[in-house]
Amino acid sequence: MDLYCVMGNPIEHSRSPWIHTRFSQLTGQDMRYEKRLIPLDGFADSLRAFRDEGGRGCNVTVPFKFESPALATKLTSRARLAQASNTLRFDGNDVLGDNTDGVGLVAEIQRNAGVALAGSDVLLAGAGGAASGALGPLIEAKPRRIVVANRTVDKAKSLVDRHASLASVHGVEVSVSPLAGIAGNFDVVLNATAASMSGSGVPFAASVLKPRCLAIDMMYGPAAAPFVQWAQENGALARDGLGMLVEQAAEAFLVWRGVRPPSQQVLAELRATLA
Repeated sequence: MDLYCVMGNPIEHSRSPWIHTRFSQLTGQDMRYEKRLIPLDGFADSLRAFRDEGGRGCNVTVPFKFESPALATKLTSRARLAQASNTLRFDGNDVLGDNTDGVGLVAEIQRNAGVALAGSDVLLAGAGGAASGALGPLIEAKPRRIVVANRTVDKAKSLVDRHASLASVHGVEVSVSPLAGIAGNFDVVLNATAASMSGSGVPFAASVLKPRCLAIDMMYGPAAAPFVQWAQENGALARDGLGMLVEQAAEAFLVWRGVRPPSQQVLAELRATLA
């Protein structure tokens, strides 16, 4: 039985083992998936130990996504652009690093929420690992404009500059803003800041929300509840990050096993289980 895992700190809350176990059941893949709490200074050692156990691949979550690419021998174009990796596949002596966050988010927005990104105005709040993985696929979906807002503006600018060529190819206006005083309002508002995890509240004003816009917090469960409530109270269609989690997991499963699992079925089952 092939072994996979998710590595992070914290990790106890992770639903990834449930998701990938269900994927394997529905696709007939002989695999086992578990979660591992990794010391903050021990990611590289833990990854080597997991490979020595016979691990075939892993997901990488907070706070190791930016550390992950340096441990890969090959990177996909989306991982290279993001400079962050949430998926590793072990091929003999080679380690493939990929980033499935962005394609998972776009699938959640367009397929699950039914909101078209083409021609829309998008706010991406945050410039950490999740936002880094999201920006490229968001650009490829061809919205009219994307504003990347972050407390540290230089970090957001670095992310936007890295994607300038891709944005030009697709004709998408991408700009930077501080979180305080974001100009205008948006069809899609994405919260990729650390505010939900830290419990510090929504870090931007409700003026960014167009009436009936789509607002997604990339966290899920209790951490996302305050953002979801805030968005609903201010007239938005609110979703937590559970759909993104399942969709990025489906993409990682495809990278590992060459099979695309039925993500929408598993998302519906997971929401029913949590309810």
